[in-house]
Amino acid sequence: MANETIRVGFIGAGANTALRHIPGLRAQDGVELAGVANRSLESSRTAADKFEIGEAYPSWLDIVEDPGIDAVCIGTWPYMHSTITLAAIDNGKHVLCEARMAATGSEARDMLAASLANPDIVTQIVPPPHLMACEQHLIDLITDGYIGDVVNVTAHVTDGSTYPDTETDAHWRHLRELSGNNVMTMGIWYENLMRLVGTASSVSANAQIVVPHRRGWDGNRAQMTIPDQIDVIYSLSGGGSVNLSVTTVSGTYVPRTEIWIYGSEGTLRIQTKGLGTDPRVTGARQGDDGMSEIDVPDDKHGSWRVEEEFINAIRGIEPITRSNFTDSVKYMEFTDAVQESWQTGMRIYLPNS
Repeated sequence: MANETIRVGFIGAGANTALRHIPGLRAQDGVELAGVANRSLESSRTAADKFEIGEAYPSWLDIVEDPGIDAVCIGTWPYMHSTITLAAIDNGKHVLCEARMAATGSEARDMLAASLANPDIVTQIVPPPHLMACEQHLIDLITDGYIGDVVNVTAHVTDGSTYPDTETDAHWRHLRELSGNNVMTMGIWYENLMRLVGTASSVSANAQIVVPHRRGWDGNRAQMTIPDQIDVIYSLSGGGSVNLSVTTVSGTYVPRTEIWIYGSEGTLRIQTKGLGTDPRVTGARQGDDGMSEIDVPDDKHGSWRVEEEFINAIRGIEPITRSNFTDSVKYMEFTDAVQESWQTGMRIYLPNS
């Protein structure tokens, strides 16, 4: 499809689809926003009018079975990701799927198997944006020996934290039947860390559901089934360990998310300043007087280009790197291991990948 128009259908037109994928795909040459399917035909028509997308479809199945659609952008809740992806691949559609990849590792592996069986179909999972600006430079620093061997990583993820409040509305991220085994943004941050220091070999987790009930969508009290505070200790396949803490209930005075990477020869510190703002990176090597600012060279400064990469991959210009199905399955397997460890109190060993 090097020079042909690529017709994209949207399945779900939620916040991130509206914020990033619709404008991102519209900005690509030779791409037509051909149609959208939301949870009802009425909401599909509303989205089609609001975002100036060609046609409102009655259901997602109508989009994936339309021979005039070349690619789909899946923006539903995670419990539908695998079902829609498998149907889309079966109908010859390229797939850009919102993170998280699926509800469970098993579903994610089914998606990967279908992708591998159809190598001419481009498949992509939306990657985490948090460290895009500095990721490549950090990878190069670590690879070139700036910190030596990884000894320990400490990551405190506190974005969006408030004090516990049972009067807050339930979000789909609080409900396992919609969100799957992922916990808050834990899987996303594991993916970030995986790019820097590698995959986990074993996991031990302790979690709490601090707010056991919230106001449900029908106005009644609803039981929460996903933790809002979790602490995970995991061993790295390449040596070293990670302490990952994620919370949304530690109050409003917690510091912003930060990561410390301690090595045998040096230390790196990454402090987030909010989405859309470059993280602050500081570091020091053995013998230095103290931590110093680390600037990211212009040629290594990353940015959001998910939709561009997706269309370029369809046209055969570049491969999918952020994020391919293989890497995404790894974070899904991690979320499953965390869930099992929390429920059983046992240390869980991951596949050797």
